[in-house]
Amino acid sequence: MTGVDVAAHAGLRRTVLVVALANLAYFGVEFAVALAIGSVSLFADSVDFLEDASVNLLIFVALAWSARARAKVGMALALILLIPGLATLWTAWDKFLDPVAPQPLALSLTGLGALVVNLTCAFLLARYRDHRGSLTKAAFLSARNDAFANVAIIAAGAVTAFLWRSAWPDLIVGLAIAALNLDAAREVWEAAREEHRAEP
Repeated sequence: MTGVDVAAHAGLRRTVLVVALANLAYFGVEFAVALAIGSVSLFADSVDFLEDASVNLLIFVALAWSARARAKVGMALALILLIPGLATLWTAWDKFLDPVAPQPLALSLTGLGALVVNLTCAFLLARYRDHRGSLTKAAFLSARNDAFANVAIIAAGAVTAFLWRSAWPDLIVGLAIAALNLDAAREVWEAAREEHRAEP
Protein backbone atom coordinates (compact mmCIF):
# COMPACT_ATOMS: atom_id res chain seq x y z
CA MET A 1 0.00 0.00 0.00
CA THR A 2 1.09 3.57 -0.62
CA GLY A 3 1.52 6.09 2.18
CA VAL A 4 -1.92 7.53 1.39
CA ASP A 5 -3.48 4.05 1.51
CA VAL A 6 -1.85 3.29 4.84
CA ALA A 7 -3.12 6.58 6.30
CA ALA A 8 -6.64 5.92 4.98
CA HIS A 9 -6.55 2.39 6.39
CA ALA A 10 -5.47 3.63 9.83
CA GLY A 11 -8.08 6.40 9.72
CA LEU A 12 -10.81 3.91 8.88
CA ARG A 13 -9.80 1.60 11.74
CA ARG A 14 -9.92 4.50 14.22
CA THR A 15 -13.28 5.61 12.85
CA VAL A 16 -14.99 2.23 13.08
CA LEU A 17 -13.70 1.77 16.64
CA VAL A 18 -15.14 5.14 17.71
CA VAL A 19 -18.44 4.30 15.98
CA ALA A 20 -18.56 0.87 17.66
CA LEU A 21 -18.06 2.34 21.14
CA ALA A 22 -20.67 5.08 20.54
CA ASN A 23 -23.22 2.51 19.39
CA LEU A 24 -22.52 0.24 22.34
CA ALA A 25 -22.96 3.10 24.81
CA TYR A 26 -26.28 4.27 23.34
CA PHE A 27 -27.57 0.69 23.13
CA GLY A 28 -27.57 0.63 26.93
CA VAL A 29 -29.45 3.93 27.14
CA GLU A 30 -32.09 3.09 24.57
CA PHE A 31 -32.65 -0.48 25.74
CA ALA A 32 -33.25 0.71 29.32
CA VAL A 33 -35.77 3.34 28.19
CA ALA A 34 -37.50 0.87 25.85
CA LEU A 35 -38.08 -1.55 28.71
CA ALA A 36 -39.20 1.23 31.06
CA ILE A 37 -41.87 2.66 28.73
CA GLY A 38 -42.76 -0.46 26.71
CA SER A 39 -41.72 0.87 23.28
CA VAL A 40 -41.44 -1.47 20.28
CA SER A 41 -39.60 1.08 18.14
CA LEU A 42 -37.03 1.89 20.83
CA PHE A 43 -36.48 -1.79 21.55
CA ALA A 44 -35.91 -2.48 17.86
CA ASP A 45 -33.60 0.52 17.55
CA SER A 46 -31.62 -0.46 20.65
CA VAL A 47 -31.01 -3.92 19.19
CA ASP A 48 -29.93 -2.07 16.05
CA PHE A 49 -27.35 -0.11 18.07
CA LEU A 50 -25.97 -3.38 19.44
CA GLU A 51 -25.85 -4.81 15.91
CA ASP A 52 -24.03 -1.69 14.66
CA ALA A 53 -21.48 -1.99 17.47
CA SER A 54 -20.87 -5.62 16.47
CA VAL A 55 -20.56 -4.74 12.77
CA ASN A 56 -18.01 -2.02 13.40
CA LEU A 57 -15.97 -4.16 15.80
CA LEU A 58 -15.89 -6.92 13.17
CA ILE A 59 -14.74 -4.39 10.58
CA PHE A 60 -12.01 -3.16 12.95
CA VAL A 61 -10.67 -6.72 13.18
CA ALA A 62 -11.24 -7.80 9.57
CA LEU A 63 -9.66 -4.84 7.75
CA ALA A 64 -6.28 -6.57 7.83
CA TRP A 65 -7.68 -9.60 5.98
CA SER A 66 -7.71 -10.41 2.25
CA ALA A 67 -10.50 -9.19 -0.03
CA ARG A 68 -11.96 -12.72 -0.20
CA ALA A 69 -12.00 -13.03 3.59
CA ARG A 70 -13.57 -9.56 3.88
CA ALA A 71 -16.24 -10.59 1.39
CA LYS A 72 -17.10 -13.63 3.51
CA VAL A 73 -17.35 -11.46 6.61
CA GLY A 74 -19.55 -9.07 4.60
CA MET A 75 -21.93 -11.93 3.84
CA ALA A 76 -22.02 -12.81 7.53
CA LEU A 77 -22.76 -9.17 8.36
CA ALA A 78 -25.68 -9.23 5.94
CA LEU A 79 -27.16 -12.01 8.05
CA ILE A 80 -26.41 -10.08 11.26
CA LEU A 81 -28.38 -7.15 9.84
CA LEU A 82 -31.48 -9.38 9.90
CA ILE A 83 -31.38 -9.74 13.69
CA PRO A 84 -32.96 -6.36 14.58
CA GLY A 85 -35.76 -7.02 12.11
CA LEU A 86 -36.57 -10.37 13.69
CA ALA A 87 -36.41 -8.86 17.19
CA THR A 88 -38.78 -6.11 16.07
CA LEU A 89 -41.34 -8.62 14.79
CA TRP A 90 -41.27 -10.45 18.10
CA THR A 91 -41.72 -7.30 20.20
CA ALA A 92 -44.38 -5.98 17.79
CA TRP A 93 -46.41 -9.15 18.26
CA ASP A 94 -46.08 -8.82 22.03
CA LYS A 95 -47.23 -5.18 21.86
CA PHE A 96 -50.11 -6.14 19.54
CA LEU A 97 -51.37 -8.50 22.26
CA ASP A 98 -51.05 -5.73 24.88
CA PRO A 99 -51.50 -2.42 22.99
CA VAL A 100 -50.49 0.14 25.63
CA ALA A 101 -49.10 3.42 24.25
CA PRO A 102 -45.53 4.23 25.33
CA GLN A 103 -44.76 7.49 27.17
CA PRO A 104 -44.50 9.95 24.25
CA LEU A 105 -42.00 12.46 25.69
CA ALA A 106 -39.52 9.76 26.69
CA LEU A 107 -40.02 8.15 23.27
CA SER A 108 -39.23 11.34 21.35
CA LEU A 109 -36.32 12.46 23.55
CA THR A 110 -34.67 9.05 23.38
CA GLY A 111 -35.19 9.02 19.62
CA LEU A 112 -33.59 12.47 19.41
CA GLY A 113 -30.54 11.28 21.32
CA ALA A 114 -30.28 8.28 19.00
CA LEU A 115 -30.52 10.58 15.98
CA VAL A 116 -27.58 12.67 17.21
CA VAL A 117 -25.46 9.54 17.72
CA ASN A 118 -26.36 8.05 14.33
CA LEU A 119 -25.88 11.27 12.36
CA THR A 120 -22.45 11.65 13.95
CA CYS A 121 -21.57 8.05 13.06
CA ALA A 122 -22.89 8.40 9.50
CA PHE A 123 -20.85 11.60 9.06
CA LEU A 124 -17.70 9.86 10.31
CA LEU A 125 -18.26 6.85 8.04
CA ALA A 126 -19.39 8.71 4.90
CA ARG A 127 -15.87 9.29 3.57
CA TYR A 128 -15.13 5.56 3.86
CA ARG A 129 -18.40 4.10 2.52
CA ASP A 130 -16.77 2.89 -0.71
CA HIS A 131 -13.47 1.90 0.94
CA ARG A 132 -12.70 -1.80 1.32
CA GLY A 133 -15.96 -3.02 -0.22
CA SER A 134 -18.86 -4.58 1.64
CA LEU A 135 -17.56 -4.13 5.19
CA THR A 136 -17.57 -0.35 5.27
CA LYS A 137 -20.73 -0.30 3.15
CA ALA A 138 -22.39 -2.30 5.93
CA ALA A 139 -21.33 0.23 8.57
CA PHE A 140 -22.39 3.28 6.56
CA LEU A 141 -25.77 1.80 5.58
CA SER A 142 -26.49 0.88 9.19
CA ALA A 143 -25.78 4.41 10.45
CA ARG A 144 -27.71 6.03 7.59
CA ASN A 145 -30.77 3.82 8.00
CA ASP A 146 -30.76 4.26 11.74
CA ALA A 147 -30.89 8.05 11.36
CA PHE A 148 -34.02 7.70 9.21
CA ALA A 149 -35.51 5.39 11.84
CA ASN A 150 -34.75 7.88 14.62
CA VAL A 151 -36.65 10.67 12.84
CA ALA A 152 -39.62 8.31 12.61
CA ILE A 153 -39.35 7.47 16.34
CA ILE A 154 -39.41 11.19 17.22
CA ALA A 155 -42.46 11.64 14.98
CA ALA A 156 -44.19 8.64 16.59
CA GLY A 157 -43.73 10.25 19.99
CA ALA A 158 -45.24 13.53 18.74
CA VAL A 159 -48.19 11.74 17.11
CA THR A 160 -48.81 9.74 20.29
CA ALA A 161 -48.70 12.90 22.43
CA PHE A 162 -50.85 15.20 20.30
CA LEU A 163 -52.89 13.27 17.74
CA TRP A 164 -53.43 9.62 18.53
CA ARG A 165 -52.88 8.20 22.03
CA SER A 166 -52.33 4.66 20.86
CA ALA A 167 -49.68 1.95 20.62
CA TRP A 168 -50.01 1.99 16.81
CA PRO A 169 -47.63 4.87 15.92
CA ASP A 170 -44.87 3.09 17.87
CA LEU A 171 -45.79 -0.27 16.31
CA ILE A 172 -45.80 1.12 12.78
CA VAL A 173 -42.37 2.71 13.22
CA GLY A 174 -40.99 -0.48 14.73
CA LEU A 175 -42.12 -2.48 11.69
CA ALA A 176 -40.65 0.17 9.36
CA ILE A 177 -37.28 -0.23 11.13
CA ALA A 178 -37.49 -3.95 10.44
CA ALA A 179 -38.08 -3.24 6.74
CA LEU A 180 -35.06 -0.87 6.61
CA ASN A 181 -32.83 -3.54 8.09
CA LEU A 182 -34.02 -6.14 5.60
CA ASP A 183 -33.16 -3.78 2.73
CA ALA A 184 -29.73 -2.99 4.22
CA ALA A 185 -29.04 -6.71 4.58
CA ARG A 186 -29.84 -7.22 0.89
CA GLU A 187 -27.53 -4.39 -0.20
CA VAL A 188 -24.64 -5.63 1.94
CA TRP A 189 -25.08 -9.22 0.71
CA GLU A 190 -24.97 -8.08 -2.91
CA ALA A 191 -21.86 -5.94 -2.30
CA ALA A 192 -20.11 -8.83 -0.54
CA ARG A 193 -20.99 -11.27 -3.31
CA GLU A 194 -19.60 -8.91 -5.97
CA GLU A 195 -16.40 -8.46 -3.94
CA HIS A 196 -16.05 -12.25 -3.62
CA ARG A 197 -16.52 -12.76 -7.38
CA ALA A 198 -13.98 -10.05 -8.26
CA GLU A 199 -11.23 -11.66 -6.20
CA PRO A 200 -9.25 -14.29 -8.20
